[in-house]
Amino acid sequence: MFDIGIGELLVIIIVAVVVIGPKDLPLAMRTAGRWIGKMRRVSAHFRSGIDTMVREAELEEMEKKWKAQNEEIMRRSAALTEAEAGAPVMTGPPPVETPPAEDAPPVETTTEPLAQTPEPEPAPAPLPKGGADV
Repeated sequence: MFDIGIGELLVIIIVAVVVIGPKDLPLAMRTAGRWIGKMRRVSAHFRSGIDTMVREAELEEMEKKWKAQNEEIMRRSAALTEAEAGAPVMTGPPPVETPPAEDAPPVETTTEPLAQTPEPEPAPAPLPKGGADV
């Protein structure tokens, strides 16, 4: 914001020591610090107020957009409901059937029953508790 370098800051300190004097300089620095703090608080408050106003404007814009989209969806839904009441309506593109490839082998179908899988063996009985082998 303020482009103050080391050289300018040194000149300001020397002028302050000469003009104010070394005895009153701490009091003047405290006063200047308080004023700077107040200015920062006021600018932060102002900035937060501006940010709030911008956010509210964006929210209003988004609400208008959502309302328009909602109305469009409701119109489409009503049109589909009316169409379904009268005749079936096909939504989306028609299904596409792909012909089998010429070099693919023909698919064989069998009427044989599927092989049955054997049942698993039962689990072994648990060992007795107690720590000693029997």
